[in-house]
Amino acid sequence: MDPRLDRDTSNCSIARTLEIVGEKWTILILREVWYGSSRFSDFERVLGCPRNLLSTRLRMLVEEGILAIETYKEPGSRSRPKYVITPKGMDLVPAVMGLLQWGDRYRADPEGPAVLARHRDCGAHVDVRISCERGHPVQVKDIESVPGPAFRMRSPE
Repeated sequence: MDPRLDRDTSNCSIARTLEIVGEKWTILILREVWYGSSRFSDFERVLGCPRNLLSTRLRMLVEEGILAIETYKEPGSRSRPKYVITPKGMDLVPAVMGLLQWGDRYRADPEGPAVLARHRDCGAHVDVRISCERGHPVQVKDIESVPGPAFRMRSPE
């Protein structure tokens, strides 16, 4: 019996994460938040997402603690909500940057990427790299998957 093939995957962290952020509009909303958008009307204009779907996705991101709602008021206008990223949302940056990096390499326009990620302090290109918790750079071929504390085998049928 190969434990990799007979393991119970019902508690997979990747699957659980995709339940929250595995939909196109959700990732694109997060992209726009990182690019500086914060208002419903901004998201609607930039994304072209149907209003009902946009509303549902924003509500879910707030319920999950990835975004928070703050109130702002422009002079002479009523108070309105704006969406801000939380620390939990910031922890998704490497995942989305990884998608951007892959897309820039394999799916960019023939002229090149539409947006470049640069380090604000020095201007150098930002890329996603894998390292161990001790800071060593790790190649994909050097990663091993081992059973964790919640590992369990699939029950016999």
